[in-house]
Amino acid sequence: MKKALITGLTGQDGSYLAELLLGKGYQVFGLVRRSSGSNLDRIGHLGDRIQVISGDLLDQTSLMDAIAISQPDEVYNLASQSYIPTSWTQPSLTAEYTALGVSRLLEAIRRCHPDARFYQASSSEVFGQPDVSPQNERTAFRPRNPYGAAKAYAHWMTTNYRQQYNLYACCGITYTHESPRRGAEFVFRKITRTAAMIKLGLASELRLGNLDAQRDWCYAKDAVKAMWLMLQQEQPDDYIIASGETHSVKELVQCAFNYVGLNWQDYVVIDPSFYRPDEPIQLVGNIAKTKAKLRWTPDYSFEQLVELMLESDLQQLSQEAIQPKVQLVSQLN
Repeated sequence: MKKALITGLTGQDGSYLAELLLGKGYQVFGLVRRSSGSNLDRIGHLGDRIQVISGDLLDQTSLMDAIAISQPDEVYNLASQSYIPTSWTQPSLTAEYTALGVSRLLEAIRRCHPDARFYQASSSEVFGQPDVSPQNERTAFRPRNPYGAAKAYAHWMTTNYRQQYNLYACCGITYTHESPRRGAEFVFRKITRTAAMIKLGLASELRLGNLDAQRDWCYAKDAVKAMWLMLQQEQPDDYIIASGETHSVKELVQCAFNYVGLNWQDYVVIDPSFYRPDEPIQLVGNIAKTKAKLRWTPDYSFEQLVELMLESDLQQLSQEAIQPKVQLVSQLN
């Protein structure tokens, strides 16, 4: 039985990756900060099939202990401070977790279990405003926000440990990936959830910034499959994880509102405060290498992802609306 250690277990990617690995017969360990120990909603359905280890990317000793306890064949580092607006208000904290945390984890692996294979969740934000589109694994890094800068550091530290210490260490440069487990603060989920709320009479408007902003969106379940495939190759390497397509926020809005039978122009309000000063241009991944070497392509199209998200949001919101009524009837009885 293979063993895997996942940091960021309670996040979107961590929960889907845990499901994938358990389905493949792995023994799964998850590193969870004490402060987030109760935030296990995304993995609650997995019950006691995961062994949770208390630890923190800020604490070197706890990382070494986690490696020593789990003795993993594979380590997936999915933990970071990943919300870009927060990276501007808390740049030092973002650097500690997203950048230096990776150095600590790599050093823990090197010292305690150097045979483990390591996956680092890199990000398309390392490209910032690239000179070329689409981007591939050799496109120059030009990060435009503290999160992107921290991810760039983590990426290069991973490749340096691979070269200097011969660790099996890979970086997956992931573009924006979504799912019903995505936080509502991210634009894709904000749009689908608000469209569902408007459809159910729970909201009256959707406030957005730049509708012309373009993104490469794919499904988180597809993304974690690529992560796993990266660590099954004979030699470690870095890969783009993306859909290979670009869509505007306006396209996303139109698709979402069409699905629920509404005219988006009746509900969308443009709010300049939501504009990003560092809005990236044409961030879209070239997945030719990933297709060829990993034999991976996304299973879900953009339209299928929008529909999946909306169905989930409609169902969840309907259940939330019913629950208070059930509780009230119970109290009256």
